[in-house]
Amino acid sequence: MSSSSSSFKFKCFQCFFMLHVFAATSILSDNSSFNNFLDSAKSPEVFDWMISIRRKIHENPELGFEEFETSELIRSELDKMDIPYKHPVAITGVIGFIGTGLPPFVALRADMDALPIQEMVEWEHKSKIAGKMHACGHDAHVAMLLAAAKILKHHEKDIQGTVVLVFQPAEEGNGGAKKIVNSGALENVTAIFGLHIAPELPVGEVASRSGPILAGSGRFEAKISGKGGHAALPQHSIDPILAASNMVISLQYLVSREADPLDSQVVTVSKFQGGSAFNVIPDYVTIGGTFRAFSKQSFNHLRQRIEQIIIGQAAVHRCNAIIDFLDEVKPGYPPTINNGDLHEDFVNVAVNMLGINKVNSAVTPSMGAEDFSFYQEVMPGYWFWLGVQNALHKRLESLHSPYLEINEDGLPYGAALHASLASSYLLKHQQNVPGVERRYHGEI
Repeated sequence: MSSSSSSFKFKCFQCFFMLHVFAATSILSDNSSFNNFLDSAKSPEVFDWMISIRRKIHENPELGFEEFETSELIRSELDKMDIPYKHPVAITGVIGFIGTGLPPFVALRADMDALPIQEMVEWEHKSKIAGKMHACGHDAHVAMLLAAAKILKHHEKDIQGTVVLVFQPAEEGNGGAKKIVNSGALENVTAIFGLHIAPELPVGEVASRSGPILAGSGRFEAKISGKGGHAALPQHSIDPILAASNMVISLQYLVSREADPLDSQVVTVSKFQGGSAFNVIPDYVTIGGTFRAFSKQSFNHLRQRIEQIIIGQAAVHRCNAIIDFLDEVKPGYPPTINNGDLHEDFVNVAVNMLGINKVNSAVTPSMGAEDFSFYQEVMPGYWFWLGVQNALHKRLESLHSPYLEINEDGLPYGAALHASLASSYLLKHQQNVPGVERRYHGEI
């Protein structure tokens, strides 16, 4: 626990009649409040500071579970705002708290890690670390959550519960969210919201949906062992290349012949390594790839069948196969499934803030994956896309591109939505408990 969190002092909790609660929280409950949050996020005081944070993080990208400088920067800013926090959580993670310290608890999440990509954009704040880049916008995610914290801290006396700020490490394949969940740091949180920048979506627009929005994603790697020999005398060898080739073909039937056409699934073999000479049959071949589905049932079925096919085809071709789903190295991600009630809350907040024409509430699901899904396995969760389209560029780069550029004018919308979603949720689920003192709960 940080020195800041140990200094988190609570005053006596006072119970008000419902009329008084609504009067005290009028800034959070009427439609104008959403615009007030957006106005605050767009003010030079917040906007310029938020952009400077984003650019500082962009210049110094860190990979998963290595976000030590990013974590230090976050804690420094929280200290300046007198926001208590826990650290370390999941190695580099930071969990902050704003509000009464009492239920209900609602969480806002931002991921912190960069990617092993060399930035190709020449600009004043280009990555200073060779081979590392914030090519997925997590620098913007951190900046927006800090800005939301600044806004919420200003209205802390009106917050009916506790907002939990989750600065999470290692989203990019390492399952940092799973470590946060396993730490117990969010034990009593009853809902969590997260967002992700969308470079193809115009500034001021958002997109999401109820139910599945991103697929579950798993990896597999298999070593197929045979018996090497001269390519001119195949009868003296056991060819692992032939066995692996049949595996690749057979794996494609999982989607085309076994899956319901209305249940989108993917099996892709993206790695095939074996042999180094034209006239030599190798001793072994390695193949690997990914599988994805929108339901846990379909996801688990694919995993089971991939193993059966690889082991079975190896036996047919007199080879041996060892398959690894890499759970210990990079755990598979469950499907990201948005809670229906939180979807209604999101639509209400977003429409009030942005206007009905700026909210796509039935976006087409994507086969991409997000470890935000680990939170959704233990509590209601909601995840949405935020527009940061750079209209000045003719070519729109996708996430994970070394040429990715985002429009920083989109960041105030993310900060304001964070603040509005949290405060609105707490207002809706407020709990008045007479005679209970406010106190810090070690596990929330």
